[in-house]
Amino acid sequence: MQVRWIVPGLLALLMSVGAQALTPQQARSIATGDSDERIAAMQAALAAADTGLAPLAQALLDDAVKITPEQVLIVRDGQATDAASGQRVASVPETAEDPVNNNRIRRALQSALASLQLFSPDRAQRAAAITQLRDQADEGLMPLLDKAEAAEPDAALKKQLSLLKAGVLVSSTDTDKRLAAARLLEASDDPNTRSLLLERLATGGEADPAVRAALAKALTAVERRLSIGEWMGVLFTGASLGSILLLVALGLAITYGLMGVINMAHGELMMIGAYATFVVQNLFRQYLPGAFDWYVLAAIPLSFLASALVGALMERSVIRWLYGRPLETLLATWGISLVLMQAVRSIFGAQNVPVENPAWMSGGVQVMSNLTLPYNRLAILAFAFLVLGGVALLIARTRLGLFVRGVTQNRRMASCVGVNTARVDTYAFALGAGIAGLAGCALSQVGNVGPDLGQSYIVDSFMVVVLGGVGQLAGTVVAGLGLGVLNKLLEGWAGAVLAKIMVLVFIVVFIQKRPQGLFAMKGRSAEA
Repeated sequence: MQVRWIVPGLLALLMSVGAQALTPQQARSIATGDSDERIAAMQAALAAADTGLAPLAQALLDDAVKITPEQVLIVRDGQATDAASGQRVASVPETAEDPVNNNRIRRALQSALASLQLFSPDRAQRAAAITQLRDQADEGLMPLLDKAEAAEPDAALKKQLSLLKAGVLVSSTDTDKRLAAARLLEASDDPNTRSLLLERLATGGEADPAVRAALAKALTAVERRLSIGEWMGVLFTGASLGSILLLVALGLAITYGLMGVINMAHGELMMIGAYATFVVQNLFRQYLPGAFDWYVLAAIPLSFLASALVGALMERSVIRWLYGRPLETLLATWGISLVLMQAVRSIFGAQNVPVENPAWMSGGVQVMSNLTLPYNRLAILAFAFLVLGGVALLIARTRLGLFVRGVTQNRRMASCVGVNTARVDTYAFALGAGIAGLAGCALSQVGNVGPDLGQSYIVDSFMVVVLGGVGQLAGTVVAGLGLGVLNKLLEGWAGAVLAKIMVLVFIVVFIQKRPQGLFAMKGRSAEA
């Protein structure tokens, strides 16, 4: 471990709060003697913000300290310096001894380093120090925590320091301090605070009735905030799953909802989109490593085109001969799905392949202490609605969309007015297949990419289309998001397997009562 965080800015800040160098006696007291005395000497140096404490503490942790009768020496790379003055020493006497650091001393040294890191100019390092001190701080560090809170420019970190101090004082011997700390902890939304309060309320943890009442009140407030975070997390996870189902089902809304084709190879068209993303990722890594973070932008159109071409080939070679024969279509596309899976296994292997998130999709937004929204999930949510908007505009506002609607509503009349119905069928099926490829591209950013990728979503996507209403994009949106949220809510209550069963039973019962789905088709197409 290196002392890379001890930068001039840190030392200057320590000087600004009254820092001073260690005296030879202080250095010796920290390096040798009884554990209690050494810890007391460390706390005194921390309270004074001594600039020599950090390098000495780090050297003690690295076993890079030698002790002579006159000096405490820090020895690194064959060079020795005096721990108190920082001056170079010509040589280390052969009689120099090694300090003995037990686990308690090592914990105290780590706590001291984290405490000094509270004054780092780097916000991330200060935040990490606060997190580390939650399990290490004691009342002896209060003077330094007071200085750190006073010097902290970031409002969020200042609040965390205030709660850290309250967490330390809740175990104080002073009843008034414990009472004040309990009141401060009411504002926390940290799971660690809940654990601390439960520990203090346990038998033997807190004897004073007034403090116990304040602790119980704080615990109720903290649990309420944590519960809100958990529910928000469930809703976000459900919406995230719903956006994936929406992407998957959008293609089916065209191929099944508008064209009446039961395409059991829809999941494999998604798989092709995911593997196209994998190929683009590898090409960028090999030929354009500097632009790797933007490979997804190239993968989106290519995954669409790859799946659309396979879909067009399926329609022209097999499906065009099976319109109006749903059972034969189901069996034929199921056979095609097996062929596609085996083709992928032969080309890429049977194992899953790795698809890496670009840097801008890694990490997440921390809304609460127990709620983080991953960037890749947020990106998929936005992407799903962009694709939805594009499909809606294509169907409602373009010449191709007009032809698709005309052919699906009345094929003979469309043919009579000059529409090439066979070509429109191919375009429409390729469009649905391409949208499945986009779903595969999105799924590659949140899950494993393998030959069986599509099998996990094909049944769910059919349920979304049927529940929403055949041929209804609005129904697909409501059903996709609704089933995603419902599934996650039920998972938390009954488990994943029972949740799937309950959702399926719900859809069966709903379709029995309302066969047309949530949004019934209107006009002549509904009567046909």
